[in-house]
Amino acid sequence: MKTINLREQYPDFYSTDTYVEVPDEVAAFMQEYERKEAAYRRRTYYHKAYYSLDRGDGIEYDALFLSVTPWEVYERKLTLEELHAAITTLPDKQAKRLNAYYFLGMSKAEIARAEGVNKSQVSRSINRALESLKKYLKNLR
Repeated sequence: MKTINLREQYPDFYSTDTYVEVPDEVAAFMQEYERKEAAYRRRTYYHKAYYSLDRGDGIEYDALFLSVTPWEVYERKLTLEELHAAITTLPDKQAKRLNAYYFLGMSKAEIARAEGVNKSQVSRSINRALESLKKYLKNLR
């Protein structure tokens, strides 16, 4: 057990010294956190990144997280519906391979191993699926 001073950890809440015993694991975790914070402060100082664009009015948040309009939400929904409809027109094997490659993040080699086929067959299948989707979506517009 180690003794820590809560006033050092929480200066806004404790105005007097308050000592508490904590397990060694907790003390080690707190010490590791302080080291990481100090390293972060040194890194930001070294790279002159100790400033922020966010002055409380949300500038930084808006720059990072674009807010979408209701029209954009509706357009995305329609696009996803069209894409889903196009994928349903594909043969089952092509649709599964396309889904595994683009949506599940599997590599073509992983898909080939899972299905017990050659990687080139998977590549051709995905390319054919993309061509079919391209034709289908072009005919919609």
